[in-house]
Amino acid sequence: MSDTPSLRQAALDYHAHPKPGKLEIKATKPMANGRDLARAYSPGVAEASLEIKADPSNAELYTSRGNLVAVVSNGTAVLGLGNIGALASKPVMEGKAVLFKKFAGIDCFDIEVDQPDPEKLADIVCALEPTFGAINLEDIKAPDCFIVEKLCRERMNIPVFHDDQHGTAIVVGAAAKNALHVAGKKFEEIKIVSTGGGAAGIACLSMLVKLGVKRENIWLCDIHGLVYQGRTEDMNPHKDQFAQKTDLRTLDDVIADADLFLGLSGPNVLKPEMVAKMARRPIIFALANPTPEILPQAAREVAPDAIIATGRSDFPNQVNNVLCFPFIFRGALDVGATEINDEMQIACVDGIADMARATTSAEAAAAYKGEQLTFGPDYLIPKPFDPRLVGVVSSSVAKAAMASGVAKRPIDDIEAYKERLNQSVFKSALLMRPVFEAAAVASRRIVFAEGEDERVLRAAQAILEETTETPILIGRPDVIGARCEKLGLTVRPGEDFQIVNPENDPRYYDYWNSYHEIMQRRGVTPDLAKAIMRTNNTAIAAIMVYRGEADSMICGTFGEFRWHLNYVEQVLDDGDLRPHGALSLMILEDGPLFIADTHVRQLPNPEELAETTIGAARHVRRFGIEPKIAFCSQSQFGNQAEGSGKRLRAALDILDSEPRDFTYEGEMNLDVALNPELRSRIFPNSRLQGTANVLIFAHADAASGVRNILKMKADGLEVGPILMGMGNKAHIVTPSITARGLLNMAAIAGTPVAHYG
Repeated sequence: MSDTPSLRQAALDYHAHPKPGKLEIKATKPMANGRDLARAYSPGVAEASLEIKADPSNAELYTSRGNLVAVVSNGTAVLGLGNIGALASKPVMEGKAVLFKKFAGIDCFDIEVDQPDPEKLADIVCALEPTFGAINLEDIKAPDCFIVEKLCRERMNIPVFHDDQHGTAIVVGAAAKNALHVAGKKFEEIKIVSTGGGAAGIACLSMLVKLGVKRENIWLCDIHGLVYQGRTEDMNPHKDQFAQKTDLRTLDDVIADADLFLGLSGPNVLKPEMVAKMARRPIIFALANPTPEILPQAAREVAPDAIIATGRSDFPNQVNNVLCFPFIFRGALDVGATEINDEMQIACVDGIADMARATTSAEAAAAYKGEQLTFGPDYLIPKPFDPRLVGVVSSSVAKAAMASGVAKRPIDDIEAYKERLNQSVFKSALLMRPVFEAAAVASRRIVFAEGEDERVLRAAQAILEETTETPILIGRPDVIGARCEKLGLTVRPGEDFQIVNPENDPRYYDYWNSYHEIMQRRGVTPDLAKAIMRTNNTAIAAIMVYRGEADSMICGTFGEFRWHLNYVEQVLDDGDLRPHGALSLMILEDGPLFIADTHVRQLPNPEELAETTIGAARHVRRFGIEPKIAFCSQSQFGNQAEGSGKRLRAALDILDSEPRDFTYEGEMNLDVALNPELRSRIFPNSRLQGTANVLIFAHADAASGVRNILKMKADGLEVGPILMGMGNKAHIVTPSITARGLLNMAAIAGTPVAHYG
């Protein structure tokens, strides 16, 4: 339950508004007319049914079954609330379904069954097999959960996974693997003391045995004390396998020299004096919720070197099942696995553990602002919002399923599959692929003006890991070095990338002289040139490109666009290279949309509009997209004599004066540009066919406004702005850009000019 009345009310409001619950069903096909109805239902639907009757595997082709999971509970062991019944468990099961969708793109139905008898519940679940591709059993009390899972696994030919058992066990296994690495210990050598003989506790101990722990080194306690051979009270076959032959009887009796305490029991079970008896560098997993077996600060008072994990989000190392279940199901579904076996579970353990040791993603860092996300005692497992989890973990699971022979639909290219998974969470990945491929043919040097910015540092790390480009950062070396270390980045200034220190760089004399030479007849004195080369990172970056010490510059992570543009124009505008527009790519739910000019020319004349259009067409093709350009205005095909329509019509005449290798049309309203049927009624002879994918505006305010509306209200992801006309030597981003956005811009800047004209 929530800790305060305000949190409680906030949680209730979240569930109640704007509509009750957390789920809705959304159609994946159009249903706009009689033709759609005839294909979706009678008579057309019969064709799909007949194909499935002829070959049951066609259900994955013609229905949603292959991406559909059931979360099934009878409400007998819900969170820490106990047996609250099937109906009261529904908010929890809906929440589980939301997590499946959010983290792995899996559709999910929550099914709450009012059936306490485990065998009858198993009968109900097994009868659901035609509907679902997999079953997630949830919040069923022990030992009933063992019975239900066993019966379902034996009788069903799809994955059945009790997350309270195996999901917890997998995340505990990953955390334990990394904790032992930090502590310098090995699975086969450690002593484990555990409290909690329920489903999760037993599953965790079984997983640790699979990872190498010796069964004789495990001491299991429950509410009645130690589980020992000959005990009859509250015993079952699952506890029996961990019964010790001993005269010891209590947790306090067996805790001495324990390397790992695993708690899945209740609050304050582990006392500080017990922790004091444990081995050096003890590992304490106190996972009871909401109050752990021991609070971290109490444990560290007697064991300052303890490595601690809990089940709570307000302490480091939260053991959270969401790190596992979406991704293990994703991999299982994608290869048509008939079960989730030990090999797949261990692959999931390894994938999660490996992720924590890798450099933290910028997206996870942004979601957990202010937390230290560097592998070590306080960061043993990755954060759920790290978008790389689906690619790393699900591909590992799929590979294990194929290797162990349970995959009905093996994947030929596991690396291509991993890339597709990444594209599902990194919205720009698919569209950016041609740009990255083009950039790979040349090793260009990209100088970042704001080199101390966290986003730039993370982008530099990604550039070195994912491209052939060389980042150069402008900033103070000590600041950059300290921030890299704090952020957990493996790159180091002066070793992995070059630093330009504005305060003390041996090239300072050359830089201010170059700047003065360019600007001496525009009012810049030697003293002013010296001051600018000490204080203005954008000007320094431009001079580096001018002098051939960098191939391209990226600036603008803070400040106003036109302020940066001023220095780019001062230094790099040589007549042949001249900024003539900013092009923003907006990645939307239904595809890409390019918008220009968002920043450079406030009120472009017809010649400038034509120039922007030609540049936009050229750049759009860099993404492997054929441009369909619409001139957008309040005027529509000549119905207003003055205003923006007049300038756009003149630009149209300029373009019409020579043959063009791209399609353009105008002027028109936005809805007409994006709705071909509406356009055909208003202007049936339009040369533009289909939906426009490039919108050219006659005023920067309009272009920028549309860009920002799409970002804020349509969840549009921006790539850009791309500065056109500069031969790829300079790009000015905006302060809202992310680290991945900077990586994308580096790939754009890293493309040789010959690739796009």
